[in-house]
Amino acid sequence: MKVITIKQPFATLIAEGLKEYEFRTWRTKYRGEILIHAGKGIDKKAMERYRHLNLKYPLGCIIAKATITDCIKIDDDAREMLKQKNSFVYSSIIKHIEWDGYGFKLENVIRIEPIPVNGKLSLWDYDYKE
Repeated sequence: MKVITIKQPFATLIAEGLKEYEFRTWRTKYRGEILIHAGKGIDKKAMERYRHLNLKYPLGCIIAKATITDCIKIDDDAREMLKQKNSFVYSSIIKHIEWDGYGFKLENVIRIEPIPVNGKLSLWDYDYKE
């Protein structure tokens, strides 16, 4: 199954259903099931921003399964849509109008028991057994 490695706290925000889009500078044509891997990297500013949620932020493990259903270009219209959805979660994308990239739409998110594994760049494969 395809996997995407995401820094914390963003991987947990996805696993908890609080973040529907994952942002990258590259586009993907892939649509289908994907595992969410919480990398060993941490965004310290973001961790502080979401501290009040009192969530657990595991590192170096697969923590959820989801479905990529779309890949949108982040432009003014997309920023407005993200602002309407959740301006708190998407504030960094909304504010950085010079950032040029894509948002992977994630649906059907299911948290799973953490599976320790090293992450990789881009989309990668993992032999996942349910």
